[in-house]
Amino acid sequence: MATQQVAVRLPSELLASLDRLVESGVYKSRAAVVRAGIEAVAELEHRRSIDRAIVDGYTRTPPPEAESRAALASLRDAILEEPW
Repeated sequence: MATQQVAVRLPSELLASLDRLVESGVYKSRAAVVRAGIEAVAELEHRRSIDRAIVDGYTRTPPPEAESRAALASLRDAILEEPW
């Protein structure tokens, strides 16, 4: 996989937090911490875009009333089956 270097400036407090993560062994290096953070943000945004697409789809074409009633009935049944 080809990689490219990205340089960013961080406030001292944030850099200290990164260093604590490295010192405690959570991450191998500062770069590993930054990489994990960027990957987490990218994944979060990917999931948000999927969520928005689903909401947009249901907004454009809502489920039929009968389907909504059946889903609620199924939910009620599942709750009643719980051993609480």
